[in-house]
Amino acid sequence: MPSDRSDLMDKEEDIERASRSLKAMAHPLRLKILCVLGDREVSVQEIVDHVGTSQSNISQHLAILRDKGILSARKDANRVYYRVGDGRTLRLIGMMQEVFCRSA
Repeated sequence: MPSDRSDLMDKEEDIERASRSLKAMAHPLRLKILCVLGDREVSVQEIVDHVGTSQSNISQHLAILRDKGILSARKDANRVYYRVGDGRTLRLIGMMQEVFCRSA
């Protein structure tokens, strides 16, 4: 097996982090939130407008993604803005969009 494939297998902490991130992202609403965010910073209200559910529901899912280290938040007056805080997650979202969202 090439060394680049075994690197992840050799690092238990990386496996655990990857597993936690994938579990958090696996929920359909959270995945939709991540797709709305993409590589930009978006307010909670914009996320609500795009996703189409209640602000309290969105806030619960944003908290899960933030707690897992997937999102970063910034508060500006009475608005909270979220962005994907990890470049690896952005690449993963991009790959998922390419695989699942593009027509063949």
